[in-house]
Amino acid sequence: MNFRIIDNGVTAPKGFKANGYKNGKYGVGIIYSEKNCTGAGTFTTNKVVAHPVRISKEVLKNNRDRLRCIVVNSGNANCFTKNGYEDGKRMISKTAELLNIPEDSILIASTGVIGRKMPMDTILSQIEETYKRLKEESNNYNFALSILTTDRFPKTLALEFEVDGRKVRIGGTAKGAGMIAPNMLHATMLSFITTDIKIDPEDLKVVLQDVVDETFNNIVVDGDTSTNDTVFILANGESGVRYEECPELFKDALHYICRELAKMIVMDGEGSTKMMEVVVKGCASKEDAIKASKSIVRSLLVKTALYGGDPNWGRIAAAVGYSGAEMDMKVMDIVISDYKREVYLVKDGDPIDEESEEFKVAEKIMKNDKIKIVVDLKMGKYKNTSYGCDLTHDYVTLNSEYTT
Repeated sequence: MNFRIIDNGVTAPKGFKANGYKNGKYGVGIIYSEKNCTGAGTFTTNKVVAHPVRISKEVLKNNRDRLRCIVVNSGNANCFTKNGYEDGKRMISKTAELLNIPEDSILIASTGVIGRKMPMDTILSQIEETYKRLKEESNNYNFALSILTTDRFPKTLALEFEVDGRKVRIGGTAKGAGMIAPNMLHATMLSFITTDIKIDPEDLKVVLQDVVDETFNNIVVDGDTSTNDTVFILANGESGVRYEECPELFKDALHYICRELAKMIVMDGEGSTKMMEVVVKGCASKEDAIKASKSIVRSLLVKTALYGGDPNWGRIAAAVGYSGAEMDMKVMDIVISDYKREVYLVKDGDPIDEESEEFKVAEKIMKNDKIKIVVDLKMGKYKNTSYGCDLTHDYVTLNSEYTT
């Protein structure tokens, strides 16, 4: 890698502060930049759209280069709610008043239960408490905790690289454990990224979308698409380094941040015990590679086989077969590994002997908590990598007790 991992997540880049407050089921987090930022975002494609998504789309449409803040609440999605748009605006107005910044410089996000009216007295008081904490200190960990819902752990990462002796930093924090499916299209999957590089808003938009397509849009927990999914990035230019000086390096670093945060979300999938990385290569087109890899990580039969430690290659082959990708079952390979050992379950279309020593190794590999599946269709040069998790009894328990 041409960069190194550092501490402090979204507060690592120069000029950014963050803090958060959580009390019971509700929480509020704030990310603040001392200088104007350029910004970009990607959002859910669900036609049932949360009010914060509507508001933030409007902000980004009208003001992409004078952004200062992101305010987030957890515990209520502010979706399908009467006066939800106005409640979102009240959150922004309160934050703007406290920070003494323009209302149109603030992006907003929410996560939690759908269809319930926002508890505005609680949320507004938590904004005040978060602001008090922000004045006292910058605390990435508090922010990361404040946005969690069914998550088991906070997800945060930062890195830095150098350009002619000048340091550029990128930090990220995410939340998400259920309602995760491809195409920004996810979870409530929220991710917030900060960087001190100087970059044009249009360049930032293009880079973010490309990276999100390659990372967050390649993860699946349960296949459901949330109403609130959002990824924001703010860039304040405080490093003094221009994007034009290091376009490939910046994109690689951003890709790393987003990929690792995406993997953390998968590892924290509701009730999950195992993660799978699925690489489908040798495809006739990139579209085929995406279809096939996502089909495998979405498959309930593959997910339950993963949970049970069963090297059931037939379920993998079937998922590729109904994905719509061009394939020939007579030539394909299927390999599993635990990143130390690997076994061909299918080689040139010929399946493994279940009485063989290799199959016994495959069963041992499937007992691990991180499994890699590689499928070679031998139809072309394209490949894609997707990430998923197993499906467990705990997932059903968690979601049978969750309200909307």
